[in-house]
Amino acid sequence: MQFRKKSDTNLPSPFFKRDDWYDLLINLAYQSPTDMKRFLILGISALFLFTTASAQQKHSFTFDKTSFMLDGKPIRIISGEIHPARVPAEYWRHRIQMAKAMGCNTIAAYIFWNYQEPEPGKFDFQTGNKNIARFLQICKEEKMWVIMRPGPYVCAEWDLGGIPYWLLKIPDIKFRCLDPRYMDAVKKYFQRFAQVIKPFMAVNGGNILMVQIENEYGSYGNDRQYLETLRKLWIQNGIHGPFYTSDGPTEYMLDAGSLDSAAIGLDSGGSPEDFATAAKHNPNVPVFSSETYPGWLTHWGEAWQRPDTNNLKKEVEFLLKDNKSFNFYVIHGGTNFGFTAGANAFSPTQYQPDITSYDYDAPVNEQGSPTPKYFMLRRLIQQYVSDPLPEVPAPIKTIEIPGFEMERGLNLWNYIKYSVHTPQPEPVEAFGQNQGIIVYSTRLIGHKSGTLKIWEPHDYALIFLNGEFIDTVYRDGGKWEVKLPVTHEKNPLLEIVVEGMGHINFAQFMIDRKGITDRVTLNGMTLMNWHAALLPMDENFIRTAKPDLSIHSPAGKPCNFFKAEFNLTETGDTYFDMSHFSKGIVYVNGHNLGRYWNKGPQQRLYCPASWLRKGTNQILLFDFRQVENATVSGMRTLW
Repeated sequence: MQFRKKSDTNLPSPFFKRDDWYDLLINLAYQSPTDMKRFLILGISALFLFTTASAQQKHSFTFDKTSFMLDGKPIRIISGEIHPARVPAEYWRHRIQMAKAMGCNTIAAYIFWNYQEPEPGKFDFQTGNKNIARFLQICKEEKMWVIMRPGPYVCAEWDLGGIPYWLLKIPDIKFRCLDPRYMDAVKKYFQRFAQVIKPFMAVNGGNILMVQIENEYGSYGNDRQYLETLRKLWIQNGIHGPFYTSDGPTEYMLDAGSLDSAAIGLDSGGSPEDFATAAKHNPNVPVFSSETYPGWLTHWGEAWQRPDTNNLKKEVEFLLKDNKSFNFYVIHGGTNFGFTAGANAFSPTQYQPDITSYDYDAPVNEQGSPTPKYFMLRRLIQQYVSDPLPEVPAPIKTIEIPGFEMERGLNLWNYIKYSVHTPQPEPVEAFGQNQGIIVYSTRLIGHKSGTLKIWEPHDYALIFLNGEFIDTVYRDGGKWEVKLPVTHEKNPLLEIVVEGMGHINFAQFMIDRKGITDRVTLNGMTLMNWHAALLPMDENFIRTAKPDLSIHSPAGKPCNFFKAEFNLTETGDTYFDMSHFSKGIVYVNGHNLGRYWNKGPQQRLYCPASWLRKGTNQILLFDFRQVENATVSGMRTLW
């Protein structure tokens, strides 16, 4: 809000937002020449806040056996899911307006515990994308209801399903159960988060209708006492529901994952049979499709996932005709910036990391533009709602950036400092690091060549012998062996550079530590006496790490940094085309855009306009394999 000069006579109208009035009163208080006047104005401010808060209309949201009821009247929820952490905060309102214009009356939001508490006890609900209260307030201003999905576990193709990595420092920790170490952390998270959302509950005059208990628990475990404990924790912290659970529409999932007192969400509920299965399981609560999928996720190495639109239309038409409530998962996906992308694994040797883009083939694409699918759904929904839908918001500006050359600079070894000694390798979480890079080194005694095996590489490793690159090992598939050649060194130096990618976020293998998780053998001999160097590769590390400039790496050695500057006369959203590079991480003006990999399918990384500036911009890449300079350009679209 811009404050007016003293000579201005126009004060804010009664239709100004409450926060604008509050800012004005506080500003006047601290401009007042005397303590008495300041005291009076601050008193008026407190009274203003009290009276406006009291004047907010409180709502009753309940359910009976078949229907959701808002203020005593049936309501059909048409929800679109948006995750605040995956969308630049300056675009929240635009994406919410896009959902509303497609016909939604509700926003569903996963909240990622590990994003809000990145280190033990260090909660952040105020800055940037972490300001959940601001997101909820924007939803309220746009007259949108909210379904809150706070975890503690959420899946969501997000790193470790939202569970904090630092819990993996406990060697025998168990997740998603009544393990007291896990539950102690959950209690602290619930207590802190409840303070944020309590004013926004419908019963308190806010716009949150329901709170989800856990997430698809019937696909993972069967501890109903654990689910009930979570529900009671919310109540103890002033969040009285209503609550719901989400599970697949099968008997065993519903039996293990539901609560008698909670509404049943189906992931997804796309047929009369799905709803009948849920009603048979519990006929005393309403059933809705808590995740109706207009798109799907994509892993590295796959083709882009683009589900059949005709099936989607058929499913949504059934839901609308039968007056079912439902939630589009997702209406807009956004981006797995930094190291937030998760991974799947359905066997001990399988590993399927998610790409950086969370475009999801959603109705609103990664950059915020409507797709043909969006307009199909908008037309369909308009047939079943009485009020005309709002106009579709104007698109966000995009720009192209002409190609420029990235120049090879420093090497990873300029930053490697072997500061940790361990008898055998330990994963990065043991040292308080989340993903990034860890480098292990040892001198070979006894066996000095032959079959080297890593048990287990999590997730991508490069092996060096006496400074020479030998080969790579990738976790997926269980082929974790390389051949070490004969050298003439008495005790050759073995170095293993390991990149931790996304923690597994679904199913049975979520205890997923990064680095080397057990041991390394050479011809069956366990190698001992290791040193480790930690390189988090996060934005703070890139900003503050001090390189050793005395170290010179040969031009052909992998693990290089590349840098460049480019100039802009205007800013806008863009996609940096990484197709001329191999595998690595991109930083633009200090912001971590995420991972790229020539394995595909993703070759372009999204960069919002707010991370660019007119004039000179800096871009830095770290590439695991690239040794030669190459070009990067900015494109308008993901593909």
